[in-house]
Amino acid sequence: MPLDSTSSLTPNRLLKLWHDALLESVRRDTPDLSARQMSVLLAVYVVPPPHTVRGLSSSMNVSKPAITRALDKLCALDFLRRKPDETDRRSIVVQRTVKGSVFLSDFGDSIAESLKHLDD
Repeated sequence: MPLDSTSSLTPNRLLKLWHDALLESVRRDTPDLSARQMSVLLAVYVVPPPHTVRGLSSSMNVSKPAITRALDKLCALDFLRRKPDETDRRSIVVQRTVKGSVFLSDFGDSIAESLKHLDD
C-alpha cells in the first residue's frame, strides 16, 4: 500500500497497523514504554523545541508529576535528557538524545514495514 493512500485506512486497519508495529517492537526486545511515556517522547521529537515539564503538561493536559514520572523513565533509558534552562534556572528544558532518535527511527521503520504488509 502506498504511504500516501490513507483514505483506505479504516479504524480496524489502523489498529492492525498499530498492533503489528508494537509486536515488531516487542520482538526486537526494545524497552517497553507506556502510552504516556511514548506520547512524551514523541512530543519532544515531533513538536519543535523548547520543551519544558510545564509546557508538556499543558499541551498534553496531564499533570506535571505525571510528566515528571514519564521523564524519569525516558531519561533513565537515555531517550531524553533534562537540562537547566540557561535563561531561567528555575525551569528545566527537555532535550533529545541520539539513543532516543535511534529508538524512534527504528519504531518508525516498524510502522512503515507494517504498513507495507497491512493486507498480507
